[in-house]
Formats: sequence, structure tokens, C-alpha cells
Amino acid sequence: METLVMFLLTGSLIQGVLCSYKINLPNRVEALKGSCVFIPCTFDIGQNLKNDLTDSAKRKWFKGKTLQFDSSSPNNGPLKGEIFGTATQKNCTTCFDNISQSHKGSYYFRLEGSDTLQYSYKEPKHSQVQIVVLESPPKPTLRVFKDQQELMKMMEVIEGSSVNLRCSTKIFCPSRPPSLRWSSSLNENVTEKQYQNQTELISDLNLTVSHRHHRVTFTCTATHQLQQPITTQESWMLLVQYAPRNTSVTINPAGLVLEGRSVTLSCSSNANPAVNYTWYRDTNGLLNPVQTGPNLTINDTDSTHSGQYYCTAENKRGTQNISLLLDVQCFHYPSVLLGAAVIASVMMSVCIMKLCYERKRKEKPSETTSGLILTHTTVALDNDGQFVDVNNGMPSSTALSAPESLHYSSINFINTEPPSGEIRGIASLTSEYAAVQDHPAGAAENNNSTSEAEPKKQKMTAEITDTPSEDVIYENTSHRYRQKEPLVSADCR
Repeated sequence: METLVMFLLTGSLIQGVLCSYKINLPNRVEALKGSCVFIPCTFDIGQNLKNDLTDSAKRKWFKGKTLQFDSSSPNNGPLKGEIFGTATQKNCTTCFDNISQSHKGSYYFRLEGSDTLQYSYKEPKHSQVQIVVLESPPKPTLRVFKDQQELMKMMEVIEGSSVNLRCSTKIFCPSRPPSLRWSSSLNENVTEKQYQNQTELISDLNLTVSHRHHRVTFTCTATHQLQQPITTQESWMLLVQYAPRNTSVTINPAGLVLEGRSVTLSCSSNANPAVNYTWYRDTNGLLNPVQTGPNLTINDTDSTHSGQYYCTAENKRGTQNISLLLDVQCFHYPSVLLGAAVIASVMMSVCIMKLCYERKRKEKPSETTSGLILTHTTVALDNDGQFVDVNNGMPSSTALSAPESLHYSSINFINTEPPSGEIRGIASLTSEYAAVQDHPAGAAENNNSTSEAEPKKQKMTAEITDTPSEDVIYENTSHRYRQKEPLVSADCR
């Protein structure tokens, strides 16, 4: 009986001692390959062993039966790092450096003090920590709150609301924490607020949304400091409901609206949700609805379609109106034809005047002319003494029988190629009237002649009778053909 009582008492004492051993640590921690891993940890022992716990007690970590870390030699085991606090503070928080995939697995904590204080905090009585090694950091977490209520993605907010965007990322290594940065497709400066705890870095972005934020993407970028920085990011597109803005009206075709043509009035607006368009016409101060929809088409326009038109853009967030004055112009065909006829008449008159001027200018004698070449000349004189024929500068045989007198005649010089010679007139001035005198054979030549006369042939000379300054002599010269010579007419009387 006494033996049984002693056994029960001893069992109770042992159970009390065992129940006083406790440890607090997470079941799972994530480590980033190449970075460090942080394991928050505290432990406790029985009250009867407090005197056995000193700061010299060893705090160790085991993976299975293999020692991985010893606080007495932190840089000698498979895992190197630092354990924080002291044993008497009952602190087992540890940071392991330069984690690799070989370090993943389940770990437990062991406390070694005096001979009576040797204890392993392992399963099944105590929890162990599972180290998971990640090849790359995860994306940051992005959440949106409106009035302290979390919004789901693609949910819309109303213009003017206050919105909080919260971005958080895990801190794998407290000694080398990541950084967070905000950006947006709106390209405007944003104000953020950052804070952190043992495991997370958090950044809050507060703003009052407007129509400018509709479909704007906000991006949170996390940068983790490893041997080379690694960045990850998460985005959120804001959807904002707002009333119609920047409503406008256009006319197609642009420009003057002519009677009988078709015209289309188009209305557009910027809004979310989509707007409903209604067209009105101002009739004696009253707005009468004409049509719904963004486009108003009027076929075969006339003056009755002129007037003020209004487009109303409306959604559940508001309404905006815009007006347009339509002026249909009447097209008068007779007036157009009359105007075209007047223009054509003026142009024809200008052409006729120009042509007459050119002809008159060509017929006017030139005061700078030094001579005149008369090519292939024929002067005709009939029996009544009206015309004299001259061929190649010589009178015809019929002209020899005419009395020696002064005649006036019409002389036509035709621009054709002469067979033998030409008559040359030399003068500084020319006249429309000339004196023609027939000299019999053997008569003396005029002193102004430039070539010798042929034997026994008559010569004809002509001099200007109405020009007192100089004489003009026509005589035989050597033939010199000029193409396209002008016609010269002289009235003889």
C-alpha cells in the first residue's frame, strides 16, 4: 500500500514538472533563398528548476537527431546565425543566415543547463517549426478599403469617395528588410505612409477619387535586398462612377448646311456608367424631344429645320446639356448663273481689250527703227495712172510708156521669198505716204544710192514727202530674205 502511494505521488510530481515546460514558436516560417530566416520563439520551465537556469545555459536547434545550431558557437554548425536575448530571459528567437534549399525541414529547440536542466521541446508534446525555402519572393498583397470596408477587385467607387490602398510584403530578414514603392498610370505624385511589424512591411495610400482616377492602375512594387535586388509587384485598377463631363456636338458634313442636303448632328460625352442621349429642339421657348441616341440625322433639309438644338447626356450620377444652332442656307440657282455670266463677260472683255491693244501696238511705227526691208515688192500702175508695177525694184515694161510724173498708189508688200532681189529703204523715220518718181533710162542716180545701177535700165526712187528731216530712197540691193516679214501698206495719191 505504501508502495502504491509513493508511485502515485512520484507520477504526479513528474507530470507537474513536464507540464511546466512550454515553448511558443510558429509552425511554419518561409525563407527566401540566399536571404535569412527569422524564427520568433520563447520558452518556459518548471518553477522548481528556476535556480538551475543560468545565462550560461546552451540553446540549441536540432533537425531530427542532428545538431544544426549551438548558441555557444553560433558560426560553427550547419546553420549559422544569431540567437537573441539570454537564457534567463527565456528567449529562443533565432535568425539563420544564407538559407539554401538544404536547410528546409522541421526543427525543434533544446535547452541544456545544469545536470537537472536538460530538455528538448519536440513533438509530440511540443510544436516544432517547419522551414520552407522559396526560390523567389512572392508578390506583395494589395487590398483596397472604402469606409473601412474591403473592396473586391472590379468593384466601382463613386467620385468623391475616400479610398485606402494598402500594400504589404513579407519581411524574410529583419536585418535586410524590403522596400515598397507606389506608382500609377496617371503619372501624379502620391502620398504614402509606411510602417512594419516583425513579419510585414505595410504601405498605405490614401486618396479622394475623381473622374481622373477612372481606369487608372495603381502598382505597388516590392524590392528585396539579396545579392542582387529582386523586385515583385501587384496592381489594382480603380473603377470610378461619375457624371457626364465634356459633352460636345459635331456636325457632319462640316461647314455650310445647304438646303436639300442631309446633315447629321453627333453628341458625345465622357462618363461612367455609359450615358443616354436625348435630342431636343427649341420651339418658341419650349424644348420638344426629337430623338434619342447619340446621332440626329436630318434628310432633305430646308429652312424649317433651322433653329436651336439641345443634346442631353444623362446617367445615374448626373446630367449635362449642350446646345447647337443649325442654320440651313437657301441655294439660289439663278443668282449663281447670273454671277457666272457676269464673270465670264468680264473675262471676255479683258481678253478682247488685250488683243486690240496688242494689234495696235504692233501697227504703231517704231521711232527707233533705222531701216525697213521691203521684200519681193510689187507696185502696180494701170493705164489710167493709178498703179505702178515694180518687180524686184524695177518698173515693168508697161510703166515705161507712162508720163514722168508723181503718182500716189497703194503698195502691198507680200512676205514671200523673192527670186532675185529686194528694195531697201533707209531712213531714221518712216511714213505712210511716199513720193514715187520714175527715172528714164540713163538718168543720173541719186546721191544716196548704195549700189550702182545696171546699164540701160530704169530706176525708181521714193522719198518721204511728209518727213522734213531725212529722205528715204528705195533702190536695188542684193537679195536678203527674211522669214515672216511684216506687211506694209502705203496709200499713194
